Amino acid sequence: MRLLHTMLRVGNMQRSIDFYTQALGMKLLRTVQRPEQQYDLAYLGYGPNPEHAELELTYNYGTDQYELGTAYGHIALGVDDAYAMCDAVREKAAALGGAVTREAGPVKGGSTIIAFVTDPDGYKVELIQGGV
Repeated sequence: MRLLHTMLRVGNMQRSIDFYTQALGMKLLRTVQRPEQQYDLAYLGYGPNPEHAELELTYNYGTDQYELGTAYGHIALGVDDAYAMCDAVREKAAALGGAVTREAGPVKGGSTIIAFVTDPDGYKVELIQGGV
């Protein structure tokens, strides 16, 4: 078995695609429109399946906001340099609806360098230095 994708429901498809491609450097891999079923999908990532896991964004027509609940944690991305990634995201994220919510630095009780950004829908994305 292997992890294929993670799905997030989003309130504005283009805003979310812009955030993940422009702020986090993912590529838009493919889209699926299902107007009869009232939803659209966008698959993003750093490469397509089966070599890479993908992020599936789902837009349900007429829904522009979701309750994230208390069970959701975060998506984790491996990066070469969490400090530089925070700088790059900070420059782009505000215009795209996201934000750096935890600056790069050592994880509490350890030495791994991490940071957190939040996407336009409020989902948290952890940046882990050296986890590439």
